[in-house]
Amino acid sequence: MTLYRSVSRAAVTGVSLGHRELSAADHWILALDPAPSWACTHLVQTPFPHVAISLSGVSAETAPELRAAADAAAAGRSGRAVVFPGSERLVGSLTVSDVLSLSAIDRVEVLGSGVAGDDAVVDTRDFVRPQYRGGDLVLVTTPAAGGVLVPFETREPTPCCADHA
Repeated sequence: MTLYRSVSRAAVTGVSLGHRELSAADHWILALDPAPSWACTHLVQTPFPHVAISLSGVSAETAPELRAAADAAAAGRSGRAVVFPGSERLVGSLTVSDVLSLSAIDRVEVLGSGVAGDDAVVDTRDFVRPQYRGGDLVLVTTPAAGGVLVPFETREPTPCCADHA
């Protein structure tokens, strides 16, 4: 097993293409060829609310009016990780110990309950989007049927009030 600690953010590029939704930014990131070695999304307000991107291993152009958002995305260690070392290995069901040893994720937490135990099983649902918090890459999970944990963020979230007429 490979251990991924101290992920390098050398040569981080900030990009802002005006994506209005996380899924659109994710799609753009995952379609890059060559693929970035690391990529995060960032919710920004300048010059309008949208999703900016920080990545390494790839360069991309940003329109001048979106440069401030791109610069904000590249500054500091924050964001929602889409591509990170070991992310491609986080498929199926894995123990928390496996998640930590196979990827750059530093900690797995259970929403409202604290750090998950090493033996807890995470059904990744093949969609893992940890977030940087205090310099650590943290995967937030929630309990699910069958005694497993699942990532709190899902691939296709239910919009707020979706079942209200």
